[in-house]
Amino acid sequence: MRQKLTVRLQERSYDIHIGTDLLDQAELLLAHVPRKRVAIVTNTTVAPLYLERLVNTLRSVGISSHEVVLPDGERYKTSKTLDLIYDALLQSRCERSTPLIALGGGVVGDMTGFAAATYLRGVPFIQIPTTLLSQVDSSVGGKTGINHPLGKNMIGAFYQPQLVMADISTLSTLPDKELSAGLAEVIKYGLIRDLQFLEWLEKNMQALLARDSAALQYAIARSCSNKAEIVGIDERESGERALLNLGHTFGHAIESGMGYGVWLHGEAVAAGTLMAADLSCRLGWISSPDVARVRELFKRARLPVVAPDLGSEKYLELMGMDKKVEGGKLRFVLLKQLGHAVVTVDVPLPLLHETLETCVHG
Repeated sequence: MRQKLTVRLQERSYDIHIGTDLLDQAELLLAHVPRKRVAIVTNTTVAPLYLERLVNTLRSVGISSHEVVLPDGERYKTSKTLDLIYDALLQSRCERSTPLIALGGGVVGDMTGFAAATYLRGVPFIQIPTTLLSQVDSSVGGKTGINHPLGKNMIGAFYQPQLVMADISTLSTLPDKELSAGLAEVIKYGLIRDLQFLEWLEKNMQALLARDSAALQYAIARSCSNKAEIVGIDERESGERALLNLGHTFGHAIESGMGYGVWLHGEAVAAGTLMAADLSCRLGWISSPDVARVRELFKRARLPVVAPDLGSEKYLELMGMDKKVEGGKLRFVLLKQLGHAVVTVDVPLPLLHETLETCVHG
């Protein structure tokens, strides 16, 4: 069964389709390819699995494609790799009417979106996410960009896709570690605004890990519904959208400090979310049993619950480079209670130090 959700952004609204074998459904793409020509951006891992299938689907309705295959990994999310996309688009004389299709996980989606935002000052693009993390998070909402040695996702643009196709069948080839990494972002939605979903996840975690398609479809649809609602209210992260960054201020510091790609994004977000929960508890907002409940859920999702010991000063230095810093102050997304997150700058430094020291030892 295919589900359709809509991200409501007036004239830039777009649909998210969620279901199995969407890669074979050419009619979903047809309306978005006016000149019967596309450029597909993918990577060396996804290309052998799904590129030919997508090309054949497009060919079946008379759409020709030019393919760009990037190296796989977070460490390649750079300006140098971005130039590979521009080179290919220029060499094949792609025009302003030629959509870019991102076929892959979050790195492919972010880079393709940024290329689409900047090539010829903006061309259409379509997201076909193939990892759980990209299906529930990065493919929706229009955040695009690349990493810089001094910070993650520091260079980019808000640029919305025209369509998102989350094909659950692509998750069958996803490594277990990547599936768990995606669950970190799924759990996030329950923690920040959807307590009922959090409770559902506690009951159904085993089914998700077993790749039960009905459970996966429900979790993806519920996650996307939450994100679509938030993006519709606050597209450019001036208010409520910042809540989606629960665990990310700590998590991005882990990714930068360890070296991009050493920890998967979802793994870093999991450890970072436990740090945010610990800090929320120290502020007196949630209880120790609440923190234990969060820890247990991440453990059951086979995610790390202990952060790497970078040293408090290193954490503070890396978090100071975060793009969410405002007026020189660190902004934290913390939990007032389970199912209700807030953004705050009022965190006493001694409490932050206690969290940074405690959470690296388990």
